Amino acid sequence: MYSFKEIFLTLQGEGGQAGRVNVFARFAGCNLWSGREQDRATAACDFCDTDFVGTDGEGGGKFATPAEVVAALDTTWGAIDAADKAVVFTGGEPLLQLDPDLITAVKAAGYFIAVESNGTIAAPDGIDWICVSPKGQNRLKQTRGQELKLVWPQAGIDPAEFAGLDFERFYLQPKDPLGLDKSDAPGHTQMVIDYCLKHPQWRMSVQTHKLVGLK
Repeated sequence: MYSFKEIFLTLQGEGGQAGRVNVFARFAGCNLWSGREQDRATAACDFCDTDFVGTDGEGGGKFATPAEVVAALDTTWGAIDAADKAVVFTGGEPLLQLDPDLITAVKAAGYFIAVESNGTIAAPDGIDWICVSPKGQNRLKQTRGQELKLVWPQAGIDPAEFAGLDFERFYLQPKDPLGLDKSDAPGHTQMVIDYCLKHPQWRMSVQTHKLVGLK
């Protein structure tokens, strides 16, 4: 059984695939936070800005088989040129549910598969684009891929800790402050700019979907 919070069509807003048309398939559940506000302060990741609880979002639901998931992806993709089919599996933590059977079925249906993971679970084979976004002091088990995207600043985290890992691209993304008080946002952005200017291995990633009003 595969549980998805939501499945929808949009443009990728972040990182090395920014601007690409994708089906975003958001799995329900995470291994670093329950998703409940009362648990945030004690969670292994306490700054998540995503609702991944339940299956009640757009296109969400429970799917018994990989074939049912593929059918949902195809319905969402619609009549767009099939040669460009792409899906981003995200969460929550997608690698809690994205297994080899589902990867095989989605690849057979012609999709480019990307995954956005916190890196605490090793990724199965067959994924085309692996984005790892480290969270707090949680040890990475996925230490290679296409991009490492560090949301920053995080307490006690130095980007240099990750600079030697086997990723093709390294991104720093300004942390979006939670709640209505956005007073820290300009400072976070300037920190990222200053760091990237001094360490050109790193590129700045911004959440362009939020800037233009995409989901």
